[in-house]
Amino acid sequence: LPAPRHTGQIPESTWILSFREMTEPWKGAVGCLGVAVFFAMTIGIISWQALEQSPEEWVLRGRDAGMLWERGRGALLLRALPAGRPVLAIAVGSVPATEPPPPRDRCWHDGGQFCYSWEEDAELRLSLEPPVTPGTECYGVRWTPLRPDVTLKDCFSMANVSWYGGPSIRAQRWPLNGAESPAQPLVSGDLSTNPEGFGPVLERYFLGSTGVTVTVAPDVPLLLSLESHRQFCLETPAGREEPLHYQLCVTRCPKHLMGNFPPCRSPIWRYLGPEGSAAKIKRGLRSLVRRLKRHRLQEGVVALGERGTAVLAAAELVPSERSRRQAPALVEPLELSITLSPYAGVTSPLFLRSLRGGEAAGYWLSRQPRPGGSSIPLLTTWKGQLCARLNVTSEAALGWYLARARRLRQVLGATYMAFEGVEGNSFLEQDVPAPAELAGDGYSEALAAALATLGNGTIISAGTRSSHLPLFVQMSPLCSDWSHAGLKGLIPSVLHYSLLGYNFFIPDAVGGSVAGATPGDPELFVRWLQIVTFLPVMAFGTPPWLCCDSWVLNLTRQCIQRHREFVVPLLLKYSEEWQSLGHPIFRPAWWLSPTDPIAFTVDDEFLIGDEVLVAPITEKGQTWRDIYLPGEGHLWLDTNTARVFDGGTTLRNYSASLAEVPVFVR
Repeated sequence: LPAPRHTGQIPESTWILSFREMTEPWKGAVGCLGVAVFFAMTIGIISWQALEQSPEEWVLRGRDAGMLWERGRGALLLRALPAGRPVLAIAVGSVPATEPPPPRDRCWHDGGQFCYSWEEDAELRLSLEPPVTPGTECYGVRWTPLRPDVTLKDCFSMANVSWYGGPSIRAQRWPLNGAESPAQPLVSGDLSTNPEGFGPVLERYFLGSTGVTVTVAPDVPLLLSLESHRQFCLETPAGREEPLHYQLCVTRCPKHLMGNFPPCRSPIWRYLGPEGSAAKIKRGLRSLVRRLKRHRLQEGVVALGERGTAVLAAAELVPSERSRRQAPALVEPLELSITLSPYAGVTSPLFLRSLRGGEAAGYWLSRQPRPGGSSIPLLTTWKGQLCARLNVTSEAALGWYLARARRLRQVLGATYMAFEGVEGNSFLEQDVPAPAELAGDGYSEALAAALATLGNGTIISAGTRSSHLPLFVQMSPLCSDWSHAGLKGLIPSVLHYSLLGYNFFIPDAVGGSVAGATPGDPELFVRWLQIVTFLPVMAFGTPPWLCCDSWVLNLTRQCIQRHREFVVPLLLKYSEEWQSLGHPIFRPAWWLSPTDPIAFTVDDEFLIGDEVLVAPITEKGQTWRDIYLPGEGHLWLDTNTARVFDGGTTLRNYSASLAEVPVFVR
């Protein structure tokens, strides 16, 4: 046992006295020995760290997965348990993450969370969170800046992971790995005015092929960047001192957003005739209907654009009994769709009437007034005109707008109403502070909820947090060419919309509506027609008798019949599954082959439910293609040849003439 310690004054150590009595040579020898011992200990510690300490350290474990810290590159890793299969790697930015400091003591007492703190930069908190759905395990990741100039940024690796979801873009990619975009606000936008921005359908939800999802709350200010085949990054706006918060979930069944099935007649014929006056529009509509009858295409909907609707509205809302009786017969036996938007030109009768009523400040979005000042309408540009935009935070404004839409629908005898300009944040575009309820995509969400009250015949131009509403979503216009901005981008867009819950969409007109490299190409028209035959609605801009010969006209009739008799019953069947289980109607190849890496990158095929595979031609001049048949153990029947093939295989150089589209039934 050690001797009792003396509690008095500490005496001078005897070895110090002896050292003072040493000669200089002995002092030098002892000093050299001390230096040697120091270096030996240092080398031993370094060797122990290199050999004994793992480059990865577990920081939080759940039942099905766990999170680790990788020292070498300063990354968070998510691994599935018990085997430790890699699920996700997150590169941490803007903090010295290679050697994190010790955990904060206040987190040790709780096994459900873990904290790091960089005292001059940011704090990171990881936490186990309640599962969103059965069979999932979720982790909250929250970064909090500790000074205003810290920009928080986490980047999600694309190495060995295919990513889906997020925003729509001009040249849609499936998976998202092939997309490229600089850091910009994750807010829906109009691709026709900003082709480098994000499109009108967008969710803060990303799905990885390893079974991981990344979800960001709508109230988190967020920038997104896409670095092709490397990573995508989430970051906070500079100088805002805002936290970065998102949720990671490991799931066996991907989450999909559920909704309702809104019925819509097909096909849609867009009116592209004269719009100079109400009389000219009426004559043009009747002429279009006569031609459709002559070519035995007298079914579906005639769609009138926003300008034509405004011209008719100006004439018909000054009612005469005669015009009221005639209006519903404009397009019989077809139905009429009219187009509105939440914008009003500053010189338009609509806006001027609101000024005379003294309600301009309440009915239109306004800049936040200074103390003691008055509201000034927030003016923006819409289709080349200076406009005000409807104030969706005002119940009075929404009530007035919806009442006007209902009256217009009745007066013009319309069955459907399409609303353009739902997407975008006018405050963000002008770098003006927005009210809290209109931050991010708050405008689009609020307007969609209001428009849903108009009934099932409502079409909107954007979708964000609105997939549960019974609304059709109009897809963005595509180029009239074979590129990813044209025909090649159609199937990736279909899969993207459906994955995010927007299963009932209206694709762009057959052949594309934006001038491209090959306008008026009959082959492009046919291949486009063959794809939209299997989508919820067929839409036409240029009618087939104007672009092509009688063979294409006859093929159009056949495709419309096939859509009505074969596709619509399938959509009705799988819409019930969508509503009950949340499964998308249009599914990627990996839906039936979730462990086959080949299936994750198939971007030119799609499934309708689990039983029909559509594999069209998307390359100019080709009459053959490779076809991946998903689902090992399944059998697929070619509807054109009645041949049967095994699932989980690839058919090489499979024939598909211009008159054929390969369709397989399981």
